[in-house]
Amino acid sequence: QVQLVESGGGLVQAGGSLRLSCAASGNVDSINTMGWYRQVRGKRREFLASITPVGIPNYLDSVKGRFTISSDNAKNTVYLQMNDLKPEDTAVYYCNGRRWIATGPLDYWGQGTQVTVSS
Repeated sequence: QVQLVESGGGLVQAGGSLRLSCAASGNVDSINTMGWYRQVRGKRREFLASITPVGIPNYLDSVKGRFTISSDNAKNTVYLQMNDLKPEDTAVYYCNGRRWIATGPLDYWGQGTQVTVSS
């Protein structure tokens, strides 16, 4: 089992920045990629970014240049730096840990952290 705990959400004005953190514990060596998703109430959870253990990132096109994912393997922590935030970035942000097994992906999720961007 893997436990994920997010922090760093909050209220920010448009154009501002936030950095989210996700601390992983448990069987972290089993994780293949770590990532961030967000969800607006009533909508599907949306992929934002992921990173491999060797630091290779992948982004949703619409957040490239504004969001940066990074990791500190010694701390088992993944970060999401979000700059130039817009009101449409308002959502609950979730940390994801993905492990690939024979039957497909096995996902672990954090509890989510609210990000609210005011105009």
